[in-house]
Amino acid sequence: MEQYEADFEDEPTPEPGYRTFEVYQRERVGETTNLIKPRQLISDEYAGNPYPLLEVLRENYPCYRDWLSNCFWITRYNDVTSVFSDDQNFETRPKRWYFGSMDYGRDLWKHLPVQWAYERKIDENIGTVTEEAMSSFGDTKVDIARNFAARIPLALWQKILNISLKDAQEFAILYLQMQRGARWDPKFRQKGLQSMEELTVLLEPIFDQRRQDPDDDLISAVAQLELPDGVPNVKDLVVTILELDHETLHGGLSNLWFNLLTNPEEMEKVTNDHRLMKFAWLETLRYSTPVISADRFARQEVERFGRLIPKGGLLRCSSASANRDPRQFDEPNAFIIGRKDLCQREPRGQYRADGLPSGIAFGLGKPSIHPAVPKERPRSRYALIRDAAVTASLLLLEERPTLKIADGIEPHLTCSQLGEMHTCWELPAC
Repeated sequence: MEQYEADFEDEPTPEPGYRTFEVYQRERVGETTNLIKPRQLISDEYAGNPYPLLEVLRENYPCYRDWLSNCFWITRYNDVTSVFSDDQNFETRPKRWYFGSMDYGRDLWKHLPVQWAYERKIDENIGTVTEEAMSSFGDTKVDIARNFAARIPLALWQKILNISLKDAQEFAILYLQMQRGARWDPKFRQKGLQSMEELTVLLEPIFDQRRQDPDDDLISAVAQLELPDGVPNVKDLVVTILELDHETLHGGLSNLWFNLLTNPEEMEKVTNDHRLMKFAWLETLRYSTPVISADRFARQEVERFGRLIPKGGLLRCSSASANRDPRQFDEPNAFIIGRKDLCQREPRGQYRADGLPSGIAFGLGKPSIHPAVPKERPRSRYALIRDAAVTASLLLLEERPTLKIADGIEPHLTCSQLGEMHTCWELPAC
């Protein structure tokens, strides 16, 4: 995603160690947080349904000092978006940073040939992989989470990389382990780093072949780049893949259909007017974003939200909580397609295209300077995932217009591992 530099000349830089009297008093005497305990935020209760605990934080402790996880929880909409859009004071660290391997390779996503190849392969193949997924459905019952939402992203990767089915199957295992390792839980990191190295070995002969005989895929686009700081190598390709992350397409698709099938009135709206599927997707990302929170780190000591946040301090910005902030949204705990208080354009940080708040979702990135992505540039990663999800969902709706949850089934959202996406893992329908 393109980086933009903001003008901070009008903002004074505080002296290191500066504390207002309010901050000093709170840190000196401590504060009472008896409504919640840090262990609740790493509990099975939180993994299963984080929203009640997040509400406690949002309404009582909007900048909660979590001494157990050594972080600050940010839970109100305006606070979360302010952190996302403040590049002077806060930064996002790449996934390879969690592996301790910042020098492993380069993320080459910013180069236009790579973006164009990625966009082209998704647009060309989303229909095909959706049809292939639906061809595996049974005559009556189908698990939309497993056989549709989980299958499409990995099938897309096979097309994007232009690799064989055998290589794609191995890629899928290594890719998921690599993504899991780039999370907060250190017990997965060594396995993730090992998977990154194994993926490098898998893709190296393919990369070398595409350098000599390029095609129109992502591997060829990376291999053919002309860079002033050295010829691209297979490690650059692996790092670029690591940062792209298609897991969120899986979570978004599954949550979209969970919301539609558990809200029959809203499902009827989309059935009667297929144009509303895009708005159902936008509301899904607000109401049940698969990415519960995103981490940001303080570039320097900064006073914010009544606290003094140290240099390197971790802020856990809860998208899930911000998206249900009653200060921004009416009936925040209801799934309402086409709601009037939600920006219906691509969300980019704090930027509000029509004066309304956007749902905070995956791939949020920097605030947009322009009202739209310039025509000479590919669509953003967020927009590509949105368009792929909407296209796939419309094809499913046309194939199975009378879908409903199978009798006796009570689907729910949860995290398979704490810190991973919050989604519906089983969704039997007929």
